[in-house]
Amino acid sequence: MSIFRFNLDKHLFPLVGKQRIAPLILVVLFWGCSEGQPLQLSAVKELPVTTVRADTVTTFKEYPAAIEGLINVEVRPQVDGKIQQVFVDEGTYVQKGQLLFQLDDRPFKERLNNAKASLHASEGALSNAKLEIDKLTPLVQNKVISSYQLKTAFSARETAEGNIEQARANVRTAQIDLEYTKLKAPVSGYIGRLNKRMGSLVTSNDLAPLTLLSDIHEVRVYFSLSESDFISFKKLYKGATLDEKLKNLPAARLVLADNSVYNLPGRIDMVDGQFDKNTGAVTLRATFGNPDMMLRSGNTGKVRLSLIHENTTLIPQESTIELQDKTFVFAVGDSNKVSRQPIIITGKSGDKYLVSSGIKAGTKIVASGIEHLKEGDQIKPQSITTIPLAANENNK
Repeated sequence: MSIFRFNLDKHLFPLVGKQRIAPLILVVLFWGCSEGQPLQLSAVKELPVTTVRADTVTTFKEYPAAIEGLINVEVRPQVDGKIQQVFVDEGTYVQKGQLLFQLDDRPFKERLNNAKASLHASEGALSNAKLEIDKLTPLVQNKVISSYQLKTAFSARETAEGNIEQARANVRTAQIDLEYTKLKAPVSGYIGRLNKRMGSLVTSNDLAPLTLLSDIHEVRVYFSLSESDFISFKKLYKGATLDEKLKNLPAARLVLADNSVYNLPGRIDMVDGQFDKNTGAVTLRATFGNPDMMLRSGNTGKVRLSLIHENTTLIPQESTIELQDKTFVFAVGDSNKVSRQPIIITGKSGDKYLVSSGIKAGTKIVASGIEHLKEGDQIKPQSITTIPLAANENNK
């Protein structure tokens, strides 16, 4: 490399003025090598380039959910008494009609006996009233006595008949109360936690039930949509009515607490009739089969819904840059010069953005390394690839 020194002493260069020093310096800057080759100020950046495309894309959105059995029954006593025996343990599977608890039934047997005794007394009173009528009827017909006594006898018979009906009702009530001392399973399912044990006094007014019984051969999963999500939900799927839209919905998936996906799909079969005024959300229900009884009431998870976006594009997140609350990509044009293009993002799928406008299908954009790019920069494309579509449901 040659080193040039300039003595700007006016005695040596009397004709060189201030106006001619700058061009001379530029000449020196561009010619610094002994071979006389010009210096290259900056190299062209080599960056990866990809081509965007428009297509129908399926994305997924998840909503927190609560799982309940198909039937959840509180087992409560309907009469007051002491638990004499417990026939099941917590977590046991029971059949409909199976005996769960036995209350002390001795007081109820005595009440039944008393009711039966009252019935017998009423039946005896009715017999006496009939005999009295039979005795007085001919006397009245022969005008031996006045008809008043016969009318009194008929009234006594009606009273006796009424007492019999009441006594029979008391007997049936006592029989029902006696049956209530045997608490049986109203449905088949799993026993929950036992809140009372043998020897405990229970009443029909207890706040807590004796236990919970869940029929879980199917489970119902409840989740909520915000008002905006619900409006989008109705727009996305075909059907004139909400019931028709429910029939056209794709299968829902259940994501369990450990982030694993439940192996059976579910169907959305209910939308609440009104929004919750406190949360501004509406509740939906999805039903899932549970043949292995793996799901239990009280489980939590997330319902995953698939959303179909027609004629949309996917842009890698690393291909975008945010400036002043706007998102941009660098499109590659003629001579491999880049231009900054604003885009509208409508959603996200994995590490990609869903773009509704701002970039057209077939446009080449810089895939990564755009941090130091600026409008009009020239690049050298490293490779040209096509942005893959979003993963479909089978891959989720």
